[in-house]
Amino acid sequence: MKAFFKLPKSMKIKILLTLLAALILTTPSPAQEQTSTNGVSSELRELVKQVREKISADKTTEADLAPELKSFDAILAKHSGEKNDELSQVLYMKAMLYLEVIKDFTKGKELVEKLKTDFPDTKLGKNADKILESIEKQAAAAKIQGGLAAGATFPDFNVKSISGEPLSVGGYKGKVVLVDFWATWCGPCRAELPNVIETYKKYHDKGFEIIGVSLDSDRDKLDAFLKKQDGMTWQQFFDGQGWGNELAKKYGVESIPFTVLIGPDGKIIGKDLRGDALATAVSSAVDKK
Repeated sequence: MKAFFKLPKSMKIKILLTLLAALILTTPSPAQEQTSTNGVSSELRELVKQVREKISADKTTEADLAPELKSFDAILAKHSGEKNDELSQVLYMKAMLYLEVIKDFTKGKELVEKLKTDFPDTKLGKNADKILESIEKQAAAAKIQGGLAAGATFPDFNVKSISGEPLSVGGYKGKVVLVDFWATWCGPCRAELPNVIETYKKYHDKGFEIIGVSLDSDRDKLDAFLKKQDGMTWQQFFDGQGWGNELAKKYGVESIPFTVLIGPDGKIIGKDLRGDALATAVSSAVDKK
């Protein structure tokens, strides 16, 4: 499972933040670093900086990152006799690179298992089982997402909207439907909302519908938000479970905003379409009806 595509800006930001957060969480404090004589932390920071630069340049395949992957191995080999928290961070960050950037869950899992075996007494080694559990969930979600490919038949759902009405893509037979996973607390979702509303207003009369899937947990906040939005009149599904939302789990949604555009024939046109890409796809789809 390798990412041979250009990452959207929002995904690049997500990955960069993930790597940065991981580095912050695993890097010793200045006081601790002063007592360190092996230089592992400084070597790791420099290496992660190189990785971030590659990601920013859309270089995210295993081949693109081969020099950096070798550098992780070089640091591990150089300090092979040390079984401390600092060196465990190096192996952890290499695993993160495979999991979050290259999207190779098999290799990522192997590295975390090695972390558990080689660094059992470190903080990361002791948390390896939790990390492995998270990897299994990510892999399952990725498999589901992989099935939502353009041209595939959309696996429909049957739920009730917040107004108590039956809600499904099939209920809009013959229409072009956008299933939009979002939340009121999601900044990128709110930033994209004006474009979604504009697209809806422009193409609704031509057969374009939207089904919102809210990952909110507070119904009152959702209702208040919807009342304030001019033009956000489409049906919404809400079950109050946040990331545990029934439909989010069904479709392997790990980040939002996430959308799936479905044609009148029930087949997927595209997913994660935003900005001009969404308007263009909807325009083309309704013209073919």
